[in-house]
Amino acid sequence: MNRVSKRASALFLLIILLAGGLGFFVYEYFAKAETWVVSAGSPHIFNSSNIGCGQVVDRSGSLLLDITQKRTYAQNLAVRQSTLHWLGDRQGRISAPAIAHYGREMTGYDLVDGLYSYSGVAGQATLTLSSQVQSAALKAMGDHKGTIGVYNYKTGELLCAVTTPNYDPDDVPNIEGDTTGAYEGIYLNRFTQSTYIPGSIFKVVTTGAALEYVDDILDRKFTCDGVYEYGIDKVSCERAHGTLTLKQALAKSCNCCFGQIANLVGAANLQSYADRLQITEPVKFDGITTARGNFDLSDAARVEIAWGGIGQYTDLINPCRYMTFMGAIAGGGQAAVPYLVERVMLEGEETYSASTTYTDRIIPESTALILQEYMRNNMVSVYGDSNFPGLTVCAKSGTSQLGGEQKSNAMFAGFVTDEKYPLAFIVVVENGGYGSSTCVPILSKVLKACKSVLDGE
Repeated sequence: MNRVSKRASALFLLIILLAGGLGFFVYEYFAKAETWVVSAGSPHIFNSSNIGCGQVVDRSGSLLLDITQKRTYAQNLAVRQSTLHWLGDRQGRISAPAIAHYGREMTGYDLVDGLYSYSGVAGQATLTLSSQVQSAALKAMGDHKGTIGVYNYKTGELLCAVTTPNYDPDDVPNIEGDTTGAYEGIYLNRFTQSTYIPGSIFKVVTTGAALEYVDDILDRKFTCDGVYEYGIDKVSCERAHGTLTLKQALAKSCNCCFGQIANLVGAANLQSYADRLQITEPVKFDGITTARGNFDLSDAARVEIAWGGIGQYTDLINPCRYMTFMGAIAGGGQAAVPYLVERVMLEGEETYSASTTYTDRIIPESTALILQEYMRNNMVSVYGDSNFPGLTVCAKSGTSQLGGEQKSNAMFAGFVTDEKYPLAFIVVVENGGYGSSTCVPILSKVLKACKSVLDGE
């Protein structure tokens, strides 16, 4: 009798455990099944780490990628190449995190029927990119490595974000066997994942700091004899610029003057200002977190403070973040955060729609207006306003020195102030030499294409 009682107790305990386990399973199924099915890397909706169902179109509805049967890219070669770093490849060597971020919205799911995509139904994601502008940017970049990005600083829409080098996903080259270096860093989305020494485009930051921290900065003048010495160290320019105001120093991009200005602002103020601008912070959008920049004047000597204000010390910027900073200047101190995915449709219903979000107000409107004026002066007096017909462009060039025998990177950043064309941009050409001479011809073609798209042509 005692033995029967023990067996009954054990059986009862087993039933309780089975019931508890079944209850836990049911709870987990109803509470988390959707999360499991659409989680990153799920074999149900992902192929080689990239989303494996649905369609992707550009802002005008032109097909960029069709995965309803197999992974089929756009018919146009330039479009396939220029969107590779956003759509990913078949092997998963280049990932498409923004598209994957909306896997749930692209596939649909319910507890009874499971994934809609299993029944041949899948969503369509519309990107903010223009295939027309992407193709123009790819052609303009030529054989250069680097990136170019353009976005609407009022809405956040990314019209253009091209990374080079790239390749045709329908005709993958022998990258591993290449010995020329042509494909170096090819799997990297340089717009979101890279950081660069900014060089003289950082002088916009130092100018803003001087406007806010030095009360009489507009009345001061600075002298450049070609070299400015800090004990045994020095800052140099290619030539003597003479005596310059702050506005003139920015236009001439005078290292000697900006070294003096940086020290006048002071290391603590310049560091605080850069931190407030958030230019070293990552940008987050559509499941993407961009690379973090760097600006550190801790224990910096006077010559190091000078080079920091010039953009050549510990300075590193991410292209997407710095483009957003340009948008904030154009927007009077605040800008929209960039985004890539405009909407997702599934079975005639909108499962996702983008909304505009904004950065913090990082600079006072009064400072932003002066920076707009100064950067407009750069365009008119130095770079050549005729390069951008029909557009009011404000910009700053940069030639970021890499050290040794390496050719400098060419940089160009700025914005358009026309109400109809609220565009901020950045161009990075690796080993491109001088910023304006290399980047302006590229940007001219890209902004022309942007203008055409916004005009509805």
